[in-house]
Amino acid sequence: MKLITAIIQPDRLDHVREALIQADITRITVSRVTGHGRQEDIEIYRGQRIAPNLIPKVRLDIAVNDEFVNITVDTIIEKAKHGTGEVGDGKIFITPLEECIRIRTREKGGKAI
Repeated sequence: MKLITAIIQPDRLDHVREALIQADITRITVSRVTGHGRQEDIEIYRGQRIAPNLIPKVRLDIAVNDEFVNITVDTIIEKAKHGTGEVGDGKIFITPLEECIRIRTREKGGKAI
């Protein structure tokens, strides 16, 4: 089991979500977040370093069984990218998921996802 976390631009959320549903990946968590990467450099104003503004983003958290990792990642990459790719299109993080427990039934592991 893996936890896939993707940080994408808000305008790409519907495209990514629809593509994930078409790929039979329907259980996702979406959060509105802010941050910055390389889109904006640190500026110097009157000799002082100015921290870059935080930019609105969307965070997707998707728990998947191992056989769905590649299709999930490929779908996100394909649909989150603007054209051939732009700075700020986002990042994907894949982390091992030690355990998943469905509260209602107490099912554990891949069945709980």
